[in-house]
Amino acid sequence: MLLALGLFGAGVAPAEDLPQTIRQMKPSVVAIGSFKKDRAPSAIVDATGFAIGDGLTVLTSAHVFGRKLADFERWVVFVGHGDSAQMREAQVLCTDREHDIATLRVAAPNLPAAKLAGSEVEAEGREIAFTGYPLGAILGLYPSTARGIIAAQVPAAIPQGNSHTLNAETIQRLQQNFEVYQLDAVAYPGNSGSPVYRADNATVVGIIDSVYVKPTKEAALASVVGTPSGITYAIPIRYGRELAAKPGCSGT
Repeated sequence: MLLALGLFGAGVAPAEDLPQTIRQMKPSVVAIGSFKKDRAPSAIVDATGFAIGDGLTVLTSAHVFGRKLADFERWVVFVGHGDSAQMREAQVLCTDREHDIATLRVAAPNLPAAKLAGSEVEAEGREIAFTGYPLGAILGLYPSTARGIIAAQVPAAIPQGNSHTLNAETIQRLQQNFEVYQLDAVAYPGNSGSPVYRADNATVVGIIDSVYVKPTKEAALASVVGTPSGITYAIPIRYGRELAAKPGCSGT
């Protein structure tokens, strides 16, 4: 089903291509959060996601759904921007905790589906952009875009030279280790789940995910300087494709 989503591209994006690429990507991007009528504010934005497949399935980060909803609270997505943004019901279909990816099923009508790259590894130096909702709704429901390059492909966790920085989560991650993209671009809370796409053709190559990667990858650094770095990471899109292709994980 998702084979039709795999588009391949190459080359460096001329600067004049990026505005067109952003316009192409933005309709696929949604804000993800929760709604509770008797809460102030009633709507909270936690992360970003993007539509794939038939336009009713959304890819995002699994850690967003790590908490239990309160009574009468429900997951929702926000489509559009500003005062014209619309709230839609959302259901968590599947989660891949190892790669921190989740799929949601959202209420109709269909959204424009993003184009997904295949399983190929993106080259270092590839110009990319990502669009999302940094800092949630604090800055308003206006998706913003950051631009950078793929700086490296690195392990999601690294062996620790100090036993004090080892914990159960780090040990498990080392056993399941896989590679992620390190980006020369800055992401903020709320950007988790944002699509990372080729700046020249809007093909999605990864999913922003610093919250999940940082604790295990940068534990040693944090023990020295007291805080993790500002480096941004992205999960390769092939893991999102694999999750969405599983039975019941794309709603079709």
